[in-house]
Amino acid sequence: MKVADLTGLPDGVPEHFQSQGIEELYPPQAEAVEAGITDGESIVASIPTASGKTFIAELAMLSSVARGGKALYIVPLRALASEKKEEFEEFEQYGVSIGVSTGNYDSDGDWLATKDIIVATSEKVDSLVRNGAKWVDDLSCVVADEVHLVNDAHRGPTLEVTLAKLRRVNPNLQTVALSATVGNADEMADWLDATLVDSSWRPIDLRKGVLYGQALHFDDGTQQELARGKQKETAALVEDTLGDEGSSLVFVNSRRNAEAAAKRLADVTKNHLTDEERSKLREVADEIRDVSDTETSDDLANAVEKGSAFHHAGLASEHRSIVEDVFRDRLVKVISATPTLAAGVNTPSRRVIVRDWRRYDGDVGGMQPLDVLEIHQMFGRAGRPGLDPYGEAVLIAKSHEELQELFDQYVWADPEAVHSKLAAEPALRTHILATVASGFAGTEDELLDFLERTLYATQTDETGRLETVTQRVLDYLERNGFLERDDRLRATGLGHRVSQLYLDPMSAAEIIDGLRAAEDDPTALGLYHLVSRTPDMYQLYLRSGDRERYTEIAYEREPEFLGHMPSEFEDHAFEDWLSALKTARLLEDWASELDEDRITERYAIGPGDIRGKVDTAEWLLNAAERLASELQRSDEESLPSATTTAVREARKRVQYGVEEELLDLAGVRNVGRKRARRLYAAGIESRADLREADKSVVLGALRGRRKTTETILENVGRKDPSLDGVEADAEAKASATKTANEAAGNGGQQSLGDFE
Repeated sequence: MKVADLTGLPDGVPEHFQSQGIEELYPPQAEAVEAGITDGESIVASIPTASGKTFIAELAMLSSVARGGKALYIVPLRALASEKKEEFEEFEQYGVSIGVSTGNYDSDGDWLATKDIIVATSEKVDSLVRNGAKWVDDLSCVVADEVHLVNDAHRGPTLEVTLAKLRRVNPNLQTVALSATVGNADEMADWLDATLVDSSWRPIDLRKGVLYGQALHFDDGTQQELARGKQKETAALVEDTLGDEGSSLVFVNSRRNAEAAAKRLADVTKNHLTDEERSKLREVADEIRDVSDTETSDDLANAVEKGSAFHHAGLASEHRSIVEDVFRDRLVKVISATPTLAAGVNTPSRRVIVRDWRRYDGDVGGMQPLDVLEIHQMFGRAGRPGLDPYGEAVLIAKSHEELQELFDQYVWADPEAVHSKLAAEPALRTHILATVASGFAGTEDELLDFLERTLYATQTDETGRLETVTQRVLDYLERNGFLERDDRLRATGLGHRVSQLYLDPMSAAEIIDGLRAAEDDPTALGLYHLVSRTPDMYQLYLRSGDRERYTEIAYEREPEFLGHMPSEFEDHAFEDWLSALKTARLLEDWASELDEDRITERYAIGPGDIRGKVDTAEWLLNAAERLASELQRSDEESLPSATTTAVREARKRVQYGVEEELLDLAGVRNVGRKRARRLYAAGIESRADLREADKSVVLGALRGRRKTTETILENVGRKDPSLDGVEADAEAKASATKTANEAAGNGGQQSLGDFE
């Protein structure tokens, strides 16, 4: 089928596709058109990566808009939302408006009502439904990208329930689900009342194989000799790929291994760079160092200068974005990554090398083989249409027996079926409350009827399990004052607020109990510990020696805790309490201006982990502030206003990473924690001071960076931000640098936890 034959799209769109060199549809795309994708029919497309899934989604959404409708594209990750928005913005020239929404879970997103295509994460869509976004009723098409992630215990239930709600609100909704090849795509199609497009077709060949010794064994029966010399397997494979001007993705099982592999492989890639590439990579390395003053940032920059990089969740999001961009531009020749990259943004390569096919599993206390689906997701990154003549995916075997095992277990195996994870209590707690609070169910029968629309209900053969778990959850919600139950189900005012704030009800209950237990003004540490012991905060692990250290801190600072500290003899509860304390101490160090590098070293984490903890704490403290206000309105024994004030200050301090005296300055756009401290050291203590201060002093405090200084002066409302003819005040520069260095070295509250 030719693009010119497509109908039902906005004027100019078929010609646009042709201008991009798309003359003929791929077979899976043609099958989707024949199944009615441009006529509003629902489709489940289970096809390999790089086989044109996004084009299928575009056909569905654009034809829906052409009919006067509105489309929603659901993604699993924020980074993927930004990437897709940029892709779809090319259609704005044909009168199609694009919007993206990912954060701020207590917003109704009314501004999105004017957009034709909206890109959002499943969590954001769920929150929009909870907060009564009126435009949701106008949706005519929804696309669920990576829908096989309903199999994920964390994200899966939200995606599953969100799709069920959208289909309930809009009975005629066109549902397009894009999936990797899975073992039960037909079940997913039945659940969504959709036609299945199931294909293994790829636009370029993908050879899969296993390296053992000097020989690459491929699934087509061929072999290739690999000249290794004294090189290790991974280095030899990367060298071989570079010899054919290709790039490589190397998948390993831990962050530490990703960083170590990138460092080693830099010795391979540095010999394959042109002078122009070296120059560009030096600029990229400087950009990486500017993101974060940490050892991780330096290590990444050093590797990138030589054409290698690593990628994992411990990196700052800016780091990950830079690495992805330069890899797509093929400046960086190899990325060593943890498996999370396989499900992330578009980063194809000539060869995918799965070095580690086992991963540590804490539930079983040892290394476990990865799922076939996960390995195949990695394989799917091999080969980019238009750039690569083929793609190649290689596992590495350590013995002849393992060679055969890897062929049987991964190369020739079909992916597993995906299964709903909805029936677990943590998932149902939040979704049952939201279902009642947002009006989808007013009785227990209506609630069960709604849950019958989920994938779980179509898959389970455990009679009565859903009803049993639902009853337990309803009992919990009623006991904690979130629901009222008689012949009807009603969310209380508190329950509505918890649902709108997108909290796990158990987190809300923990926060409410802690706030009520506060006898005096709560301290920042007490509040950080309170939110750190909720299910919504992923706590830091206790490492060797941590139990003794944090037990001492717990007794030293026991009066600050909001709630009763468990006994040391309550082993599991006490361990959780100490893990929350370790997490709270990290937040306290951050809010006390301890240097980021010191924090990463002290807690053995990456800069991305710091940002993740800070963002989560800010969200939970904002929720605590809103809950405190709700309690003040509804409680007979109202919380003192000082409690709400303390929560607000703790939230702002963790948001900006500063002591109380810097809150005003740090809130100015582009100032941040370090620049605020330098300005303060130079005698500029507030926004008002910054608007009136001598420009030479401001420039000196900001280390002579003219463009940065002009931007900050403009952002604070300075009438004339120009620095023409202004020279940096040397005394201000020296004073600010000295004070900032002292703060970096000695920041953070000193206590028994101030260890090296």
